[in-house]
Amino acid sequence: MAGVRKLARVVRHQGLHRLIFALILFCLLSMAYLAYHVSAGPKIKEAPVPLPLGDCVATSVVGGGQRTPLFLPSQVSQRRHSARTADTSRTEPVVLLFVESIYSQLGQEIVAILESSRFHYRTEIAPGKGDMPPLAWRGRGRYTLIVYENLLKYVNLDSWNRQLLDKYCQDYGVGIIGFYRANENSPSSAQLRGFPLFLRSNLPLWDYKVNPAAPLLYITKPNELEPGPLPADNWTIFLSNHSTYEPVLLASPRPAEPNQLPTHSHQQRALLATVMQDLGLHDGIQRVFFGGSLSFWLHKLLFVDAVGYLTGRRLSLSLDRFLLVDVDDIFVGKEGTRMKVADVEALLHTQNKLRSLVPNFTFNLGFSGKFFHTGTDEEDEGDDTLLRHRQEFWWFPHMWSHMQPHLFHNVSVLAEQMRLNRQFAQEHGIPTDMGYAVAPHHSGVYPVHSQLYEAWKSVWVIKVTSTEEYPHLRPARYRRGFIHNGIQVLPRQTCGLFTHTIFYKDYPGGPQELDKSIRGGELFLTVLLNPVSIFMTHLSNYGNDRLGLYTFESLVRFVQCWTHLRLQTLPPVRLAQKYFQIFPDERDPLWQNPCHDKRHKDIWSKEKTCDRLPKFLVIGPQKTGTTALHSFLGLHPAITSSFPSPITFEEVQFFSGPNYQRVISAGPSSPAALLSLHRPAWRPGAYSSHLERWLHHYQPSQIKSAFFQLRMFAKIKSFLSFKDLETIIHAFISTRLDYCNSLYLGITQSCLSRLQMVQNSRVFLSGYYREQNVELLRMLKRLGQPLPIWLRDELHNASWS
Repeated sequence: MAGVRKLARVVRHQGLHRLIFALILFCLLSMAYLAYHVSAGPKIKEAPVPLPLGDCVATSVVGGGQRTPLFLPSQVSQRRHSARTADTSRTEPVVLLFVESIYSQLGQEIVAILESSRFHYRTEIAPGKGDMPPLAWRGRGRYTLIVYENLLKYVNLDSWNRQLLDKYCQDYGVGIIGFYRANENSPSSAQLRGFPLFLRSNLPLWDYKVNPAAPLLYITKPNELEPGPLPADNWTIFLSNHSTYEPVLLASPRPAEPNQLPTHSHQQRALLATVMQDLGLHDGIQRVFFGGSLSFWLHKLLFVDAVGYLTGRRLSLSLDRFLLVDVDDIFVGKEGTRMKVADVEALLHTQNKLRSLVPNFTFNLGFSGKFFHTGTDEEDEGDDTLLRHRQEFWWFPHMWSHMQPHLFHNVSVLAEQMRLNRQFAQEHGIPTDMGYAVAPHHSGVYPVHSQLYEAWKSVWVIKVTSTEEYPHLRPARYRRGFIHNGIQVLPRQTCGLFTHTIFYKDYPGGPQELDKSIRGGELFLTVLLNPVSIFMTHLSNYGNDRLGLYTFESLVRFVQCWTHLRLQTLPPVRLAQKYFQIFPDERDPLWQNPCHDKRHKDIWSKEKTCDRLPKFLVIGPQKTGTTALHSFLGLHPAITSSFPSPITFEEVQFFSGPNYQRVISAGPSSPAALLSLHRPAWRPGAYSSHLERWLHHYQPSQIKSAFFQLRMFAKIKSFLSFKDLETIIHAFISTRLDYCNSLYLGITQSCLSRLQMVQNSRVFLSGYYREQNVELLRMLKRLGQPLPIWLRDELHNASWS
């Protein structure tokens, strides 16, 4: 019996083993079967990369699928009027802009375009019944174009100022641009006072087209129909039968429902002009009227053309645009964001397509050799593919380990990092003769790190670099170039693509924001308003959804669809030569305090300090009292002045001497007050002109105008109060500045006496400087600064009336 039970246990045990073995075998077979079908079956498709813009839209679809032009020839003038070409040669190339307020959005948009184009302008609050600013001086016009943010402020000028302005425009060939923006209180229809022109306001519009017969067109290409609604519902259109008016931008009334379009080809939709050109046949003044603001991208483009046309192309850029697309960090990127073989092939394919549209187009690849082959196996194959096609691209160096140059205080150590990158390039056959480099995070370019410039020249023989930090990152329209230590620094532009923007559907704000930037938005305007554009992109923008390829192919096609701009690419050294031919005034850099910009402070050497910089400057031409002011300020216990020079005396000659090229970090080490005067550009007596230039760089609160005559006590007190030294001012003045009685300053006379002027000289000078003094008066009143006594005396003189 016991033997039987033992036998049964053995059988059960063996059966359990067989069962376990069978289960394991079944699992293995199931896994193999599943793996086979997964690999052999249909794969889940990845989301396709976005396709760039196609060809321009040319026609409109009507009922039955038949295509017909939206605007018939009978509706659009096919003749070009014999418009008089503007002759503004007797005017200064300056725009006079009348705004509603300094904070108005349209006014700021106009200013942004003028500043981006580097056109000089002057802003005035549009007078209701106030005085018109001086328009001419000594037979020469002060302004070559007048722009009104609110057209009604021009139309409704009082008769005296209207006649004054119109007479100026007629005599000097000056044109006028005006904007009419309707609101809920605007009349639905009206006649523009004094013009054979009628308005209809607050209209929604549909579809638009540029009139090819408009004389002002230069950059704008009269493309065919662009279907769809225009933004906003408060458009103003212009109507007239007078021959002086030529429509520029045309649109149709928006149907109540989008599908309510004409169903037969003979049904013509009304044409409405949202931009109208006045050829000057009515009263001798050429004008351009906009029936809306600049929020519509095509209005911006036409505004640029209007400025150029009305100024006889004096305020107009050429049609040439030079583009360079940098691809930074071509080997630097996290796994999963880098380029694979297919991405490199797409890069080459797109480059070849763009070369048919943009002569010589070539992607410019920046490399840090330490990060080569640091991705996945597929991404490392992408690196190898790039090198196999290395002769198809341009190359430029970053740092070997992508470190910021301003962290290196020793030129030798910095140069050694560069030599490692150069050795990597030589081992892999990467061309290194472009003469161009870019520092990681723009470190050391501006603010200037002298060690970087020295190392670049010694290792790479660099001639050109670029940065987005000069003079500041934002606003981008202020970016400029400069030359330092023989290296040309060009402004760099962003294009809306950064290291984290790798998927179209995940673009910040939605993919429509990227498309908006391309189709008339920020990216389009960058090309429109800058003759030279170096765009910064990154490795990750060319993998994944390849947004870099999508963006630039779409941009180029859109530019060529809507403009006559001639796009081309030049290598960096030739590009820099072209840039400084166009903008020679930018060769000298504009040094600023790095501690006033957090981004600049973050990339400034820790060995440098803002405490060594002067706290205020005293600037003025000869014989204006600066020597006396220097002597008096030097007596104050809280002020240390600049050290005297045996050649230039109290002047440091920082701005006009060789010290300026040594950058601010090499300037005076201790003064709290820095005396710097005399430059050849000073025009004696033109105070308002010089102050206006300084106000481009300083706030009014940072500038104290001092006009010295007799009352030196009051001027010194006012100046010290301006510098927050009022706490000791009373004792200081009473004990140390009794300059006429008890203090001998070492000057030729112990008291600054008044020099008498003969009457004939005074009369002559009063007339000679009259216009400048009027401008000075207006400026001081605008800045809220007190009038000097001599200017008040002149105002009381009967000859001024």
